[in-house]
Amino acid sequence: MVVRNKARLVAQGFCQKEGIDYEETFAPLVWILLAFAASKGFKLQQMDVKSAFLNRFIEEEVYVRQPPGFESARFLDRVYKLRKALYDLKQAPRAWYARLKSFLLKSGFVMGSVDKTLFLLSRGGDTLIVQIYVDDIIFGGSSHALVSSFAEQMSREFEMSLKGEIQFFLGLQIKQGPKGTFVHQAKYTRDILKKFEMGDSKPMTTPMSTNTALDADEDGEAVDQKEFQGMIGSLLYLTATRPDIQFAVCLCALYQASPRISHRQAVKHIFRYLKFTPELEDSQMLTMLACRIDRKSTSGTCQLLGTSLVSWSSRKQASVSLSTTEAEYIAAASCCSQLL
Repeated sequence: MVVRNKARLVAQGFCQKEGIDYEETFAPLVWILLAFAASKGFKLQQMDVKSAFLNRFIEEEVYVRQPPGFESARFLDRVYKLRKALYDLKQAPRAWYARLKSFLLKSGFVMGSVDKTLFLLSRGGDTLIVQIYVDDIIFGGSSHALVSSFAEQMSREFEMSLKGEIQFFLGLQIKQGPKGTFVHQAKYTRDILKKFEMGDSKPMTTPMSTNTALDADEDGEAVDQKEFQGMIGSLLYLTATRPDIQFAVCLCALYQASPRISHRQAVKHIFRYLKFTPELEDSQMLTMLACRIDRKSTSGTCQLLGTSLVSWSSRKQASVSLSTTEAEYIAAASCCSQLL
């Protein structure tokens, strides 16, 4: 039964070109906040803003075609100049961010020097930390009274929806407990197993066989490139919480331009491993030497905040190393650049 029909004017933001319609975009990370909150024992809360992107003034000149069904009979060849933001515009999140940033700074918050979406408030020995991601706001602090006061203050200023303790954010499932914060993607893992019809497959205990040595396999039978790329894309998203599959996924991703049966079998091996371990408990790290095709080594790096892992990577080195020492120096340089 339809209770109410609702329509909304949405801009075709995918048509905008960088450097012409907008200048820059960025995607903040939440890992450092989760690690910091866990180390301090903060319970993170979540709220979102209703209609955050609407009615926010934009600084750039943006024009849109007349929406279908609402064209002016007198001015069919005219376009509209936007004065305020619409959903899907690249400028819409930035316009909302400018409004929220102004409010937080006036309220006594200090903006992070590196992450401009992170705000801190110190009051009477207590600390409140706020992380913004588009229209989602994560916050927590050392004082329950300070956290409650902030939630009430935001509700008075904006139309807010308080969701309580954070449980799901940016596709990540988050569980806060007395021993720390556990982040996983178990639901997403089950979804992609079902999507690619691997739910009933035989489980495997490792993400790839130790005897696997993938190459271009130019004489092998070609497979559906679109399906292969879809499988790789789904797995790459999963590496946000699964460092144990990162090397295997990145190795298979090298052959997206011309995938063969051997490449698809390797990808399916990863899915069968996910069937065995839908949630990461223990990570089995594989020791790999140089690639047999170009002889380049692979750097594996990780960054920790205290005892919490916040970033990791598995990346083929740009040059051939003549010794293990040289390969380790290259990996160390890559790790340091990530920290900077």
